[in-house]
Amino acid sequence: MRGSRRRRGTRVSTMLALVLATVLAAVQLFPLLWMLSGALRPPEESTSSSLLPDNPTLDNITDVFTRIPFARYLLNSLVTSVAITVLLVGLGAMAGYALARLRFRGREVIFGMFFCTLLVALPVILVPLFYVVTRMGLDNTYAGLILPVAFTAFPVFLMRQFYLSFPKELEEAADLDGAGYLRRFVQVVLPLSTPMLASLSVITFLAAWNSFLWPLVVARDQDLWVVQVGIATFQSQYGGEWNLIMAASLLAAIPTLLVFLLLQRQIIESIKASGLKG
Repeated sequence: MRGSRRRRGTRVSTMLALVLATVLAAVQLFPLLWMLSGALRPPEESTSSSLLPDNPTLDNITDVFTRIPFARYLLNSLVTSVAITVLLVGLGAMAGYALARLRFRGREVIFGMFFCTLLVALPVILVPLFYVVTRMGLDNTYAGLILPVAFTAFPVFLMRQFYLSFPKELEEAADLDGAGYLRRFVQVVLPLSTPMLASLSVITFLAAWNSFLWPLVVARDQDLWVVQVGIATFQSQYGGEWNLIMAASLLAAIPTLLVFLLLQRQIIESIKASGLKG
């Protein structure tokens, strides 16, 4: 009797959790569905309140590419986002491992300085950062878009915490074979860090792809505009044509969705490895 009540309670809890998850998923997906619907609407239905368009069309997507150099904006965003992601993840993994494993004077002070930079938002240092970039002659260049934001403390902090919990026994086996820190890191630690590196790559890529303030400030040439700046300008020019704005937003969202889908398995593995699995 008691066992049947327990099983009944478990079923009810499972059903409630499923209903709650379904509601939350619907709330999260509704803006994406509305954006997709708006991107497929003809101009005469752009202000309609119906969820599905009566006469769906793909003309909005082609119009976005013909009215503005949207393909160039997408290419600029792809180049800068990939470069920033590679630099941040690579340097973050190496610096995080050094701060977690290497013993040297001032290690904690250096990590404290890294951590303090997390408390400073970009708008606070925007003017001095722009001044430095301008004095170096990097404004209005790809290097100016990439380098100032490719050296942040968050990847270092995240990877250091991960490597602090990394099993030392795996490294000790390589140490017995005469492997130094660099060889241990490349041959043992780095391959086993793939799930965490994948999660960090997704976070970094999304942040770089959605970046707006710094690209707006440092890139004056329209050929260097990223997709977020391009959409903002496009909206100011065609503010009343919501079907075109939705089409541009949909095109900008597709790469981020693809990145997440490609690395979804690694992200789940990183959650398991961090002990956050329920």
